[in-house]
Amino acid sequence: MADRYEAARLDALHRLNLLDTSPSEAFDRITRLASQIFGLPVAAVSLTDHDRQWFKSRVGVEHQSIPRDKAPCAAVAESSAPLVVPDLLSDSHYATSILAGQGVRFYAGAPLTTRDGFGLGALCVLGPEPRSATDAEMASLNDLAQMVMTQIELTHAMGRIDPLSGLPNRTQFLEDLEDLARDTPGTRRLAVLVDLARADQLDNGARALGSAYIDTLVQEGARVLRAKLGPKRTAYHVALTKFVFLAPRNVDDIEYRAPLESLLRRLSKGPDTKFGLNGMIGVAPFIVGESAPNDVLRLAYSASLDACNHEPAISFYSSAEDTAHRRRFTLLEDFGVALEAPAQLRLVYQPRIDLASRRCLGAEALLRWDHPTLGEVSPAEFIPIVEQTSLARPTTAKVLDAGLAQLAAWLGSGIAIRLSINVSAANLDEADFAQRLQLYLLKHQVPPETFEIELTESAVMENKARSLAQLAAIEAAGIAIAIDDFGTGHSSLAYLQQLPAKVVKIDQSFVRRLTEGERERTLVRSMISLSHDLGYRVVAEGVETAEAADVLFDTGCDEAQGYFFARPMEVGEFERWYARQDAARAAA
Repeated sequence: MADRYEAARLDALHRLNLLDTSPSEAFDRITRLASQIFGLPVAAVSLTDHDRQWFKSRVGVEHQSIPRDKAPCAAVAESSAPLVVPDLLSDSHYATSILAGQGVRFYAGAPLTTRDGFGLGALCVLGPEPRSATDAEMASLNDLAQMVMTQIELTHAMGRIDPLSGLPNRTQFLEDLEDLARDTPGTRRLAVLVDLARADQLDNGARALGSAYIDTLVQEGARVLRAKLGPKRTAYHVALTKFVFLAPRNVDDIEYRAPLESLLRRLSKGPDTKFGLNGMIGVAPFIVGESAPNDVLRLAYSASLDACNHEPAISFYSSAEDTAHRRRFTLLEDFGVALEAPAQLRLVYQPRIDLASRRCLGAEALLRWDHPTLGEVSPAEFIPIVEQTSLARPTTAKVLDAGLAQLAAWLGSGIAIRLSINVSAANLDEADFAQRLQLYLLKHQVPPETFEIELTESAVMENKARSLAQLAAIEAAGIAIAIDDFGTGHSSLAYLQQLPAKVVKIDQSFVRRLTEGERERTLVRSMISLSHDLGYRVVAEGVETAEAADVLFDTGCDEAQGYFFARPMEVGEFERWYARQDAARAAA
């Protein structure tokens, strides 16, 4: 029990980050007052570390610390009770102490105790002659000790210390980097960012054990970091479960991986063995004074995100990965503007061809983005980003409105086709999505049978129950449903049987390998046969050669789209292409 208390007491002391800090007039003023009240030449604010008494403030003392062994202030810290020793030489325990050896005879100390009951040390007065202490003197000494604790708490709470972990916070880290830039400019250092757990693990732990689970996780992580770094180095608490510290000077990147792996293993144990954690560590090399403090922190955080893809989860900063991430963020930020800028976003249309008659039965509407500075941005780059944000709904709304308006115009001019529009998993989470589809059909006076939505297997699988309910409502409205990128998702055959879809579109990754060998053909043939058995019409994507088109027809595929037939086209170009196809059929 005593060992456990001592460990907790030391942890409380170290969390305050007072040890080995500069003198402070706020503390010195109290120490001088204690000396004057007792009329003694020596007074100190003494903090009891594991092997020393360190003086935050001192009067009449040249040295800044003494050994803890047989120091009266240690007894005050351990008991959290006042102590008076009238004559150290007459006391069997203290007669051989270092203080007695230095000529100290009288000692009086009042405890410095935290709100949690941990003794940090003492406000003490010492004299060269034996004497006693009056009740009034000890009452004053206790009052002054309370003033010291108030000052400690104020120092701790001045926006630089995180109250949960007890570690310096993000603001302090940035200021310390600025100080480092003045003291040691041009040196190469490593900033190490530690994230204790993935977001889903935090959610699961908090859901099962309550929010106190995260508090315990953070406090345990802080204790581990303090123990690993030692008293000479500082860890900073910069976000909920994220900490950062600087590696020792002149450390080799490769050699430093071993201690980081050891730290990661220790942190991954977590405060509760029922929940294994997957922590991550990101390391950012930087030149002191050349990189802005905020940039150092951002680069370390970027590296920690990349660590998710490594084993163990430790990653050194990659400029290529960071550039890619910043581009994604820029695209996401700019896409919100593009939604309000008619000139940036437009739809192009790629025909879908009936393989038996080679007649155009429909078209897929595809979104294109002409960025004002980056030029054409591939939908393969921006669509996955947008789908993960709140922009998914207005994006689909814009595409539906524009696409159905164009379909209405084509139907009115005699271009009798079905239009397909892609929707995302986020759309299926909208309670009113099926109703909104019907409203768009009514707005543009488009028959439901001329309209089809496409969604991937993965989108359907994100929330099976809700997806099935939405798709059932969409089907009831007479709108056809197509499963896009078939073969690349994670759905089971049993689940596919429940989908009210009419069409499956075999992903182009299978189609493009179709002519490579018999195994590839057998795979596609099996997918087509399975789809037909389940009642689907089959469309092959990515058909680029006549040979592939012929093989697909021979294997029973119903429709196809791809560059062999036509690339995605602007409205006018699609209309001219369709007219030529129509004229060719009429001539034949």
